[in-house]
Amino acid sequence: MSGNILVQYAGCEAKALVREYTFHVREEAELRQFTLTIPNAAFVSHQARYQDGPDICSLKLQRELATYANHPPQTNYKITAAELDDYRFEHTHKPGRNALKRKAERDL
Repeated sequence: MSGNILVQYAGCEAKALVREYTFHVREEAELRQFTLTIPNAAFVSHQARYQDGPDICSLKLQRELATYANHPPQTNYKITAAELDDYRFEHTHKPGRNALKRKAERDL
């Protein structure tokens, strides 16, 4: 993704089967709109959290922009179960060594 591009989250719309996230991508005078969807079932089954939806979609869009030199071949994307699993794995909080050491010191 080049430095001359601006990606803006434009909002979310809850539909019957999906949550639809809209992003505007501006590059110089060109404005494009991208739509990414996450199945509602993913939220109900705790594969994704509602508050993470924009971030999940933003990361997917950024990958697509980077892969295709800011001009992906499509403007609509569906977030897959594998992508949700990857996001969850990458964003799971793992306590560091210092956190465990501080807890042990408090317990003394």
